[in-house]
Amino acid sequence: MKQSMTDVAYQLLKENQKTMPFIELWTLVSKEMGFNESQFDDNIAQFYTDLSIDGRFFNMAGNMWDLRSRHTFSESVMDTDSIAIDEDSDEEEAEETIDLEEEKEE
Repeated sequence: MKQSMTDVAYQLLKENQKTMPFIELWTLVSKEMGFNESQFDDNIAQFYTDLSIDGRFFNMAGNMWDLRSRHTFSESVMDTDSIAIDEDSDEEEAEETIDLEEEKEE
């Protein structure tokens, strides 16, 4: 049975016991899969997408990749509480824009 690109990446990261830059991981995966140059170029975006949505992988700073299982929960989860959405400032900016436009018309 043929393995998926992410299954190959999982095995490589597991065997190497270290984080890897994305392009190094992709190069190793594509060699393992037997991709030619055209397939290498055609599949890179799909591989990045697959890695990003596969819960087994962890995208670290600098586009380094590792297995999520080697990191604590707090390391691998973004704290969304720190993301502030300031709806009031958007409304104020819109009102200021309208006021400026009215002044120009006068």
